[in-house]
Amino acid sequence: MTATILAIATALSLILLTVSFWLPMMTPDSEKLSPYECGFDPLGSARLPFSMRFFLIAILFLLFDLEIALLLPSPWAAQLNSPTTTIIWATLIITLLTLGLIYEWIQGGLEWAE
Repeated sequence: MTATILAIATALSLILLTVSFWLPMMTPDSEKLSPYECGFDPLGSARLPFSMRFFLIAILFLLFDLEIALLLPSPWAAQLNSPTTTIIWATLIITLLTLGLIYEWIQGGLEWAE
Protein backbone atom coordinates (compact mmCIF):
# COMPACT_ATOMS: atom_id res chain seq x y z
CA MET A 1 0.00 0.00 0.00
CA THR A 2 2.69 2.51 0.99
CA ALA A 3 4.87 1.45 -1.95
CA THR A 4 2.00 2.20 -4.33
CA ILE A 5 1.40 5.62 -2.80
CA LEU A 6 5.13 6.37 -2.95
CA ALA A 7 5.31 5.29 -6.61
CA ILE A 8 2.29 7.42 -7.54
CA ALA A 9 3.67 10.45 -5.70
CA THR A 10 7.07 10.05 -7.37
CA ALA A 11 5.55 9.60 -10.83
CA LEU A 12 3.25 12.59 -10.37
CA SER A 13 6.16 14.73 -9.16
CA LEU A 14 8.29 13.75 -12.15
CA ILE A 15 5.44 14.44 -14.58
CA LEU A 16 4.79 17.86 -13.07
CA LEU A 17 8.50 18.67 -13.07
CA THR A 18 8.79 17.71 -16.74
CA VAL A 19 5.70 19.68 -17.74
CA SER A 20 6.84 22.77 -15.82
CA PHE A 21 10.23 22.59 -17.54
CA TRP A 22 9.00 22.10 -21.12
CA LEU A 23 5.73 24.04 -21.07
CA PRO A 24 7.02 27.63 -20.80
CA MET A 25 8.39 29.44 -23.81
CA MET A 26 12.09 28.89 -24.33
CA THR A 27 12.71 32.45 -25.61
CA PRO A 28 12.93 34.66 -22.51
CA ASP A 29 11.62 38.19 -22.70
CA SER A 30 13.79 41.14 -21.64
CA GLU A 31 11.05 42.26 -19.26
CA LYS A 32 11.01 38.88 -17.57
CA LEU A 33 14.79 38.87 -17.21
CA SER A 34 14.97 42.31 -15.59
CA PRO A 35 14.93 42.29 -11.78
CA TYR A 36 12.03 43.84 -9.94
CA GLU A 37 13.35 46.57 -7.66
CA CYS A 38 10.29 47.92 -5.82
CA GLY A 39 9.30 50.52 -8.40
CA PHE A 40 12.83 51.60 -9.30
CA ASP A 41 14.40 51.48 -12.74
CA PRO A 42 17.01 48.72 -12.33
CA LEU A 43 19.30 50.25 -14.94
CA GLY A 44 19.18 53.82 -13.59
CA SER A 45 21.27 55.52 -10.97
CA ALA A 46 21.08 54.22 -7.41
CA ARG A 47 21.30 57.76 -6.04
CA LEU A 48 17.90 58.97 -7.26
CA PRO A 49 15.35 59.98 -4.62
CA PHE A 50 12.61 57.44 -4.08
CA SER A 51 8.91 57.83 -3.46
CA MET A 52 8.23 57.57 0.26
CA ARG A 53 4.52 57.16 -0.49
CA PHE A 54 5.23 53.88 -2.30
CA PHE A 55 6.91 52.44 0.79
CA LEU A 56 4.24 53.76 3.16
CA ILE A 57 1.49 52.07 1.17
CA ALA A 58 3.54 48.85 1.03
CA ILE A 59 4.01 48.92 4.81
CA LEU A 60 0.29 49.60 5.32
CA PHE A 61 -0.54 46.64 3.10
CA LEU A 62 1.76 44.36 5.09
CA LEU A 63 0.36 45.62 8.38
CA PHE A 64 -3.27 45.04 7.42
CA ASP A 65 -2.43 41.74 5.75
CA LEU A 66 -0.71 40.39 8.86
CA GLU A 67 -3.51 41.55 11.12
CA ILE A 68 -6.09 39.84 8.93
CA ALA A 69 -4.06 36.63 9.37
CA LEU A 70 -4.93 36.84 13.07
CA LEU A 71 -8.56 36.17 12.14
CA LEU A 72 -7.84 32.92 10.28
CA PRO A 73 -8.21 30.61 13.32
CA SER A 74 -11.60 32.13 14.21
CA PRO A 75 -13.78 29.40 12.63
CA TRP A 76 -11.94 26.70 14.60
CA ALA A 77 -11.86 28.76 17.78
CA ALA A 78 -15.64 29.23 17.57
CA GLN A 79 -16.00 25.54 18.42
CA LEU A 80 -14.37 25.98 21.82
CA ASN A 81 -16.25 25.87 25.12
CA SER A 82 -16.83 29.65 25.14
CA PRO A 83 -17.23 30.99 21.59
CA THR A 84 -18.25 34.41 22.94
CA THR A 85 -14.62 35.12 23.86
CA THR A 86 -13.59 34.29 20.30
CA ILE A 87 -16.29 36.55 18.87
CA ILE A 88 -15.27 39.40 21.19
CA TRP A 89 -11.58 39.14 20.18
CA ALA A 90 -12.41 38.87 16.46
CA THR A 91 -14.72 41.90 16.72
CA LEU A 92 -11.98 43.82 18.53
CA ILE A 93 -9.45 43.04 15.80
CA ILE A 94 -11.87 44.03 13.04
CA THR A 95 -12.73 47.24 14.89
CA LEU A 96 -9.05 48.14 15.28
CA LEU A 97 -8.44 47.44 11.59
CA THR A 98 -11.41 49.59 10.60
CA LEU A 99 -10.34 52.46 12.86
CA GLY A 100 -6.79 52.28 11.48
CA LEU A 101 -8.09 52.34 7.91
CA ILE A 102 -10.35 55.32 8.65
CA TYR A 103 -7.44 57.18 10.28
CA GLU A 104 -5.14 56.55 7.30
CA TRP A 105 -7.90 57.60 4.91
CA ILE A 106 -8.54 60.86 6.79
CA GLN A 107 -4.81 61.63 7.01
CA GLY A 108 -4.46 61.11 3.24
CA GLY A 109 -2.08 58.18 3.56
CA LEU A 110 -3.95 56.21 0.92
CA GLU A 111 -3.79 58.92 -1.74
CA TRP A 112 -1.41 57.75 -4.44
CA ALA A 113 -1.21 61.09 -6.26
CA GLU A 114 -1.19 64.41 -4.48
